[in-house]
Amino acid sequence: MFLVQYAGLNHLSFDPASNSKSLQFGSLSGACVSESPTENGSDPGKKRKRTNVPPADGGRNLSLDSISMGLPMSDPTAWATAMNNLGMAPMGMTGQPLLPDFDPALGMMTGIPPINPMMPGLGIVPPPIPPDMPAVKEIIHCKSCTLFPPNPHLPPPATRERPPGCKTVFVGGLPENGTEQIIMEVFEQCGEVIAIRKSKKNFCHIRFAEEFMVDKALYLSGYRIRLGSSTDKKDTGRLHVDFAQARDDLYEWECKQRMLAREERHRRRLEEERFHPPSPPPVVHYSDHECSIVAEKLKDDTKFSEAVQTLLTWIERGEVNRRTANNFYSMIQSANSHIRRLVNEKAAHEKEMEEAKEKFKLALSGILVQFEQIVAVYHSASKQKAWDHFTKAQRKNISVWCKQAEEIRNIHNDELMGIRREEEMEMSDEEIEDPSEMKETDESALVSQVEALKEENDSLRWQLDAYRNEVELLKQEHGKASRDEDTTKEQQLKLLQQALQGMQQHLLKVQDEYKKREAELEKVKEDKLKIETLLETLKEQQSVANEEDKERDVTDGQGNESSMPRVCACSQEKECPVEKTLSNSPVKSEREALLVGIISTFLHVHPFGASIEYICSYLQRLDSKICTTEVEVLMTRLQTTFKQELSGVGASLEKKWKFCGFDGLKMT
Repeated sequence: MFLVQYAGLNHLSFDPASNSKSLQFGSLSGACVSESPTENGSDPGKKRKRTNVPPADGGRNLSLDSISMGLPMSDPTAWATAMNNLGMAPMGMTGQPLLPDFDPALGMMTGIPPINPMMPGLGIVPPPIPPDMPAVKEIIHCKSCTLFPPNPHLPPPATRERPPGCKTVFVGGLPENGTEQIIMEVFEQCGEVIAIRKSKKNFCHIRFAEEFMVDKALYLSGYRIRLGSSTDKKDTGRLHVDFAQARDDLYEWECKQRMLAREERHRRRLEEERFHPPSPPPVVHYSDHECSIVAEKLKDDTKFSEAVQTLLTWIERGEVNRRTANNFYSMIQSANSHIRRLVNEKAAHEKEMEEAKEKFKLALSGILVQFEQIVAVYHSASKQKAWDHFTKAQRKNISVWCKQAEEIRNIHNDELMGIRREEEMEMSDEEIEDPSEMKETDESALVSQVEALKEENDSLRWQLDAYRNEVELLKQEHGKASRDEDTTKEQQLKLLQQALQGMQQHLLKVQDEYKKREAELEKVKEDKLKIETLLETLKEQQSVANEEDKERDVTDGQGNESSMPRVCACSQEKECPVEKTLSNSPVKSEREALLVGIISTFLHVHPFGASIEYICSYLQRLDSKICTTEVEVLMTRLQTTFKQELSGVGASLEKKWKFCGFDGLKMT
């Protein structure tokens, strides 16, 4: 599907396996021309010629379009020269090397292994792609577009982790004018396309029929696509192909995995059934014929076990009745006749075992004797007469060997002593069993009674244990229930206590707030009383001043008209400033006088001054009808009592009024 150019070997335009003509080599002057796009070149659409430089090893380029010359296969010297020029190991017609001193590294440099000339078509077939050999992507021409490969020196494009069962790819970097037909034309070369979901943002999702087609589509990642011969930006783009996660792919992969798991389970079941032991053959039903066969088998020692199993199955099935009772009795009798045979066999085996024990005991005693002799040799070698002549290493080895021999001897001696003890115990058991048979019968009866009593005692004990277990279970259940009730009650009590504590804390907070509010109300009341007293004093002072003015006016009107002109002039001079002061006074009403007194007391309390808004907010508590303009006009008229100052810089500039009545009094 895709064209790949390998370094060191060009594609052949003929099938070497089917070629029967002689090999033709190009002249020295002929140059091989190949077309290859450049990623960082001037124009990817242009093609430039590249001349192959002769390699350093003296090899010549293989050209199929150059002047040909016939090379007969029978000339070994010419054949060796041609093979050497190609960088291949020269081989004879029979496969033997023609040049013994040929360097095999030359063939590896060209990427061509040694070739046997007896192969059809001279065996010039491209070798498998080495893993370390870089693959050069080439231009892909389609009907409606052209794909230009990326720069081979750039790293491969990054991809995400492959989802399980991925059959869908994400394709980004599509041209703006690209259509689904163009996408289908490009990617149908990778395999069968099931669906294409194209977006308006120059990307799409393509779903293939098989998973291996996704790997072929990833090969196109990094290619630059151009629609037709247009160089417009809307007709070009750089493809980015990556794995996409689709629910359909995951669902199909899970179904496939479940199917494989079912097949694996079925295979394992078949293997287990194959390795199972075969079931026993079914027992035939009872009949007179089968009964005669089983009776004959019971008499045979080799078929006795099979016949007894059949007899047991018939008896358990209930085949015994009045008609067949005699037959079954005869079969049981024949089965009983085998008891003597089995007893004799047991006695023979016991005799063989005793003989084997005796042989084993004799062999063990002989081994022990030899061990004693070896230990005696070690002990004699350890004496001073011989010990002084050994080296230190030899003495160490002899002492180690002596310890090992003594340990092994002791083990075998303990084993022999254990065998003798067992024999003595068996002899004592036989002596105890010698009394008369009458005593044995009495003892057996007593033993049977004792066993019966023991069984009854055990059954009663088991019943008692069962009752105790039931009582303990009931107690535990009752205890659990009571514990659960206690825990629920404790939890409820804790919740109630927490609720009470929360309510108490809330009440304390409310009481504190109430006390604070009461204290604030008392302060407000005290301030109100002070202001009222100040207002009363101001009213009294004003009334007294008015009365004094009236009395002065009356006394002045009743003055003597015949007084001296000097006295009249003096009195006139005294009356003129009073009238002037009355007419020119800045306080025009009683309300303004009250405001002046209240403002003066307020500013006297604030020696650093206060803004007009702060003063008005205080006055509006007494009278809500007071406005800021009225207060500001009144204070500007009384320049000797109030003065305005500016504090701050820039945006923090602020106007403040201060009380300066005492300073004005000193000046006057």
